[in-house]
Amino acid sequence: MNIVITGASSGIGRETAIRLSQEPVNRIFAIARNRKSLTSLSGAAGHNNIIPVPMDVTSGRSSLSELKKRLERDAGSVDILINNAGHLVNKPFEDHTEADIAQSVSVNFTSAARLTAELLPLMVRGSHVVNIGSMGGFQGSLKFPGLAWYSATKGALAVLTECLAAEFAERGISFNCLCPGAVQTEMFQKAFPGFSAPVSPFDMAGFIADFAVNGNKFFNGKILPVAVSIP
Repeated sequence: MNIVITGASSGIGRETAIRLSQEPVNRIFAIARNRKSLTSLSGAAGHNNIIPVPMDVTSGRSSLSELKKRLERDAGSVDILINNAGHLVNKPFEDHTEADIAQSVSVNFTSAARLTAELLPLMVRGSHVVNIGSMGGFQGSLKFPGLAWYSATKGALAVLTECLAAEFAERGISFNCLCPGAVQTEMFQKAFPGFSAPVSPFDMAGFIADFAVNGNKFFNGKILPVAVSIP
């Protein structure tokens, strides 16, 4: 399988790439800004099958177009896209700067939408797009002060998932959104300083990796909570 994953340099993204690399038939195109971390990730691959792609997914259409050309040349098609990149600012709603807001919207929503649109021509019947949302963006979940913009942008990603599942159903391309709860990552520590999450990135990555490969056999257009505690 040809698999593209964003936000692959650390946390859940890194562990998911490593888990997927344990299958020798998989080729994982790992996207992140940190070239050094991607090099380290590539070295941890199960079968020398993680290809580092250092780029900023928010940098604009020209960069995404170049990525599409590379994937078309090196892979031919995209079987799985995992939009995992995320950005969190923990501040009161009214204290967010324009830069804070723009970065949150760009990373958590716009870049995922644009990357998906760019790579859709490379997807075939049976391809699966997995958007990594958050329990903060899951409708009806408990909400927390300081996380309004983060939660709202992740909520927008969830709604986009439902829309695209309907729009591309006839082409046989599936879209689902996983909403992790408390996972012991740097982002979780920013959101909830001092708390210890009951789930490790390694364990959450195992679930995401399996869902990315098999989840579209059972789900399409679903927003699925993946949480054992709040926070």
